[in-house]
Amino acid sequence: MAFQRTVTKATDRLFVDRSGVIRAAKQVPSPNHDERPEEAGISLLVVHNISLPPGHFGGPGIVELFTNRLDPAGHPYYAKIAASRVSAHFLIRRDGSLIQFVPCAQRAWHAGESRWRDRERCNDFAIGVELEGTDALPYESAQYAMLARLTRALLQRYPIAAIVGHQDIAPVRKTDPGPAFDWGRYRQLVAGRGCREMPWMQSNSKVK
Repeated sequence: MAFQRTVTKATDRLFVDRSGVIRAAKQVPSPNHDERPEEAGISLLVVHNISLPPGHFGGPGIVELFTNRLDPAGHPYYAKIAASRVSAHFLIRRDGSLIQFVPCAQRAWHAGESRWRDRERCNDFAIGVELEGTDALPYESAQYAMLARLTRALLQRYPIAAIVGHQDIAPVRKTDPGPAFDWGRYRQLVAGRGCREMPWMQSNSKVK
C-alpha cells in the first residue's frame, strides 16, 4: 500500500459524529477492531507512542501494521510484530496530521492486558491515540496542538473521566508515552480553550 499523509490542517474543525468518526481526519480503516461490550461506555482516553522502524519517523510502517500489511522482511524488527493484530483509533504524525483507523464507537485493539483503577480490559471503554514518537525524543509542537484539539472534540462527544498514558494502565509492560511527553504542556493547551477542570487528566506520570 502506498504511503499517504493525512490532509488535516490546523484550520480544520474537528467534530466527532455519532459513530465516532472525525471526517477531517484521513480515514484508513483497520480490520483490527470489534464491538464494544454492551453498556461499556467510553470513559477513558489513552495516549500511546509508536515509531516504525523504532526511532524512525515518516514512513508507512505504522499504517501497514495497523492494516495488517507490514512486510516481516522489510526490517529486522518487523519479523517480531508483523503477525500482531493491533490498532488505535487515531494516529498523530510528527507534523500534526491526523489519521483515524477505527471509529470511536468501535473497540480498537490498542491497550492489551490493562487495568484502570477497578476496571480491567481498558479497550472496552477507552479511546486510543498514538503519537508518532519514542519515550525519549521530544514530541513536536504540532503534535501537542493536534492532540489538544482532538481531546477537546472527544470531550464534547463522550463523558471521558480520565486521560492517561499507556504506562498508567499497563505499568509492567509499557512505558509510553514516556518521560519525553510533557503532560503539563498538554494540560495547558486543553485547558486554554475553556474545557472543564483538569482533574480528569489523571496520569501517574511525572509532570514536567
